[in-house]
Amino acid sequence: MSAGFAVPSAVAYGFADFAGGLASRRAPVLVVTAVAQLAGLILLVPAVFLLPGVFSWSTVGIGALAGLAGVGGLLLYFRGLAVGPMGTVAPLSAVVGAGLPLLIGIVAGERPGPVTIGAMVLALVAIVLATAGSRREPAALSGILLGIASGAGFGLFFIALDLTPEDSGLWPLLAGRATSVTLLAIALVVRRTGVPAKPGLMVVSGLLDTAANVLFLLATRVGSLGVTAVIVSLYPVAVVLLARAVLRERLTGVQLTSVALALGASVLLATGG
Repeated sequence: MSAGFAVPSAVAYGFADFAGGLASRRAPVLVVTAVAQLAGLILLVPAVFLLPGVFSWSTVGIGALAGLAGVGGLLLYFRGLAVGPMGTVAPLSAVVGAGLPLLIGIVAGERPGPVTIGAMVLALVAIVLATAGSRREPAALSGILLGIASGAGFGLFFIALDLTPEDSGLWPLLAGRATSVTLLAIALVVRRTGVPAKPGLMVVSGLLDTAANVLFLLATRVGSLGVTAVIVSLYPVAVVLLARAVLRERLTGVQLTSVALALGASVLLATGG
């Protein structure tokens, strides 16, 4: 049942990430993230009343923690997309973001099947190939490492959202977004960084990211976190295709192998979850 929400969530995440990554090549990552988060907050304010839920301070607290993890992952991710190959950074980030909730589930007592175990092995091989294939390209290696680190942030974001009460509506997302916007605004003031005159891509990224978050939260309400997270982790397909079509991005043989393995791992995790 979660696939009806998780699949469009993955598509929205993919387009949001491409727009944000493209904007990060033209403006500071901090500015891109701040504008995107603010645009998303503006969208969430009316949405929280359209999809009503029960307000509680515990929900706000968990949502704030999710927001911290999410904005940390987003800053690292946009930076990785800006300095490294999008077609490699995005799949690796997605695999880590999907794998972390599964690992938490294993620690909690869940026992994955052979397909899931095989997918995890593929994911590890993809990470090794991506980093090994980029050792002679410092910028690419930096982008890949940032992508892997961002995946950890996204994984924690997914886990925190899943811990919120089922009747909390969109309050967790609103609390998380308000927390991230506040911190980013303080950072912009401290660094005296202005907003560019044409923030179009940033706004688009923020609106699509928020829509994806809402769909993800709805998916976890009707299905399991593990299955939802891995279906959503297919968003790099959109990033890879857009990077190839718009940026004419070309990858080396090792990088292409890494991307194929990462995407294959995501598909196996989705079908085996």
